[in-house]
Amino acid sequence: MHPTLLAVMSHPDTRPLHIAERAGAVGFVAALTAAAAQISVPLPFTPVPFTFQPMVVLVGSAALGARLGMASQLLYLALGVAGLPVFAASPVLPQGVGRLLGPTGGYLMAYPLAAFVSGWLAQRGFDRRYVTAVCALASGLAVIFTGGVTWLALFVPPARGFAAALAAGFFPFVVADLVKLLVAAGVMPSLWWLSRQTH
Repeated sequence: MHPTLLAVMSHPDTRPLHIAERAGAVGFVAALTAAAAQISVPLPFTPVPFTFQPMVVLVGSAALGARLGMASQLLYLALGVAGLPVFAASPVLPQGVGRLLGPTGGYLMAYPLAAFVSGWLAQRGFDRRYVTAVCALASGLAVIFTGGVTWLALFVPPARGFAAALAAGFFPFVVADLVKLLVAAGVMPSLWWLSRQTH
């Protein structure tokens, strides 16, 4: 298993991260996820808004690794459930625990698992080259879409099955998210290159 970017940039001498460093990194990525949620674009034909959150979730978890990446998203969800305004602003969707029960709940609840998947692949070196970084982020994005579409199909009234859920929660977003993913995948190899130059 390879060291994470966070570990290498914090301690190039391979010393383990302190608890405060791990907690700070988890809190930072959770805060970035909340900030990305505030840049949301509601779409008239679907209850799911367009946001930059998935890329923050995936790139952040690639930098932190599987466990810390998952922890950052569990913290983000906990802050949202507690009522803090960390979820995407919406005139119709509530803040708090009600957001997890609404049409975007499946995407949000998939964030911790998606973070774990992308972080796990990053810890196996997938984040060090562009093509494999694309694979790592795409795997996490697939988890997010699977959670979101499944939730829409089964639990959001009127539950009209997977065809309607795909039309509302996958097809309007997949092209834009893939473009964002192709751009975001260049971040990790670039940061690895920078870490080698500075250390």
